[in-house]
Amino acid sequence: MCMALLRLLKSCWLPSSGQHAGSDGAGRQDGLLWYKDTGQHVNGEFSMAVVQANNLLEDQCQVESGALSLLDAGPCGTFIGVYDGHGGPETACYINDHLFNNLKRFASEQNTMSAEVLRKAYQATEDGFFSVVRAEWPVKPQIAAVGSCCLVGVIAGGTLYVANVGDSRAVLGRLVKATGEVLALQLSAEHNVGIESVRKELQSMHPEDEQIVVLRHNVWRVKGLIQVCRSIGDVYLKKPEFNREPLYTKFRLRETFKKPILSSEPAITVQSLQPHDQFLIFASDGLWEHFSNQDAVDIVQNGPRNGSARRLVKTAMQEAAKKREMRYSDLKKIDRGVRRHFHDDITVIVIFLDSNLISRATSNRGPAASVRGGGVNLSASTVASYSTSI
Repeated sequence: MCMALLRLLKSCWLPSSGQHAGSDGAGRQDGLLWYKDTGQHVNGEFSMAVVQANNLLEDQCQVESGALSLLDAGPCGTFIGVYDGHGGPETACYINDHLFNNLKRFASEQNTMSAEVLRKAYQATEDGFFSVVRAEWPVKPQIAAVGSCCLVGVIAGGTLYVANVGDSRAVLGRLVKATGEVLALQLSAEHNVGIESVRKELQSMHPEDEQIVVLRHNVWRVKGLIQVCRSIGDVYLKKPEFNREPLYTKFRLRETFKKPILSSEPAITVQSLQPHDQFLIFASDGLWEHFSNQDAVDIVQNGPRNGSARRLVKTAMQEAAKKREMRYSDLKKIDRGVRRHFHDDITVIVIFLDSNLISRATSNRGPAASVRGGGVNLSASTVASYSTSI
């Protein structure tokens, strides 16, 4: 199992070996920034970028284009995933390795794409990571406190499915023909207790616990520990048998709990794509802490498609530098780990929508692509050192 965990961790930073589309192949590296400026998917073009801030990259992401099931006659389309880890990279890496395959398995069983397929894929991924935690608990108990937000988009048969747990966000850029403007429409529901409605919902689900949400250092947190109330992983707040020694004291609750405090149930929206829908932005909260939805849409709309995700990341970093009254060029020189004091890991995927391609029959598989966002490649010795220290 230790070797399995090592392979899992190594896969977080090594480039994907699947098929890659676009002139920049599997992507390029510029310091802590990884980017793929352009690629082709079944329904149009895409752009990806990831910048690392943490000592170990906790954001993971992927674009999968082509078959969405294991059946030759099954649905095809585009799968987009953004996984913002916390407490470590293990959960986000596990999702990156398993969620899409789980989705294909359930899509094969139903021979269609649906919200239920997405829901089952999330649950299977959650259950799979629980199994990893159980196996690793005796030697690496802190893995129980590792989790990840999980934002997914699926385009199939002219329909867009968006599923989310946590506080990453999906935004649609829609053209208003009467004015020529491209307006931002948020597609995903967020699960951060800093949002009053989310906080009240959690409190209503746990009326017996007056401390279910605590304001600590001017930040609302579930049990004073975590800002999101839905995630994959974070087993220590879902199964009481993992909230005990030898887990670090800072994660252990004084009282036991009878039902899960956090949920892995995704919020799912389903809608038909329209000819005036221009593009989608999927991003971790590291981007949205610097931009409004409309700001991000304007940046994509007012520039070339090529490199749009990298442009969003760069503009966010410029905003982060400005807030600290420093130059962007100086911020770029700050190494990972220390960089986290200035901005979070940031992941952005921009999916451009070609209405002519979207309107075609689902049997048209189009270009196949399998691209995973990469961070700084770490040597095996670095990963091994980390895997034995967690």
